[in-house]
Amino acid sequence: VQLQASGGGLVQPGGSLSLSCAASGSIPIINYMAWYRQPPGKQRELVAIIRSSGTATYVDSVKGRFTISRDNANNAIYLQMSSLKPEDTAVYYCNLVSDGGVPFWGQGTLVTVSS
Repeated sequence: VQLQASGGGLVQPGGSLSLSCAASGSIPIINYMAWYRQPPGKQRELVAIIRSSGTATYVDSVKGRFTISRDNANNAIYLQMSSLKPEDTAVYYCNLVSDGGVPFWGQGTLVTVSS
């Protein structure tokens, strides 16, 4: 399974940015897909999960600002980010977990929130 994330870049505080992630290759039955992020010098953390049912869960720090969505037909997920803060600066990673619990990771895309 290959996961290709895109959409990162530099944005000013208060701005918006959208990330995309498409899965390709031998895609297993998907349990859920998610976005993680790793701020500079910190550990990777979960940002949002979207299950095959469409149910989404967010970390408290992004609730009301980020929206995760999913295109099941194209095995893709998206992360719409708004009201961005400097503390949202991180490398954002796409994650897919199979029905059997096997995780797959994308290469990451850098989001920098700075004036």
